[in-house]
Amino acid sequence: MSTLLSFEDLHPGDQWTSQGRTVTETDVVNFAGLTGDFTPIHVDHEYARETPFRKPIAHGLLGLSFLAGLSTTSPAVETVAFIAVREWKFCKPIFIGDTVHAVTEVEQTGAQGHRNGAVIWRRKLINQEGLVVQEGTFETLVARAIAKSKTDAA
Repeated sequence: MSTLLSFEDLHPGDQWTSQGRTVTETDVVNFAGLTGDFTPIHVDHEYARETPFRKPIAHGLLGLSFLAGLSTTSPAVETVAFIAVREWKFCKPIFIGDTVHAVTEVEQTGAQGHRNGAVIWRRKLINQEGLVVQEGTFETLVARAIAKSKTDAA
């Protein structure tokens, strides 16, 4: 595993793109089972055929979950805590068979005591056509290298 980035390594405007991940019907069915959300638009092909989408769509929160997972390595940071979803938009549907990837950009950083720094991230989930399907901002606490070096020295 590569070295985790610390707070001091992150600067507004820094950007990363994750690997892609194809959304499968198994993903959608497993998510429905995990959450109990069996809304027909997600799991019933006959029902979905009569909707404007003409086929099942993935749960919006499944897309958000994919983004969260894809973002853990792009970039790989020493996250201390996930603080907030400041805003989130579900822009376009995610279909079974779509391949999505995450684009993450540092919007803002600020010291949060001696051990951590607050980072505001702009994150986008983008499909194989280059369309933004979801986007918004997250806030996390990231360990400061200064605090880590003091701990390592002790």
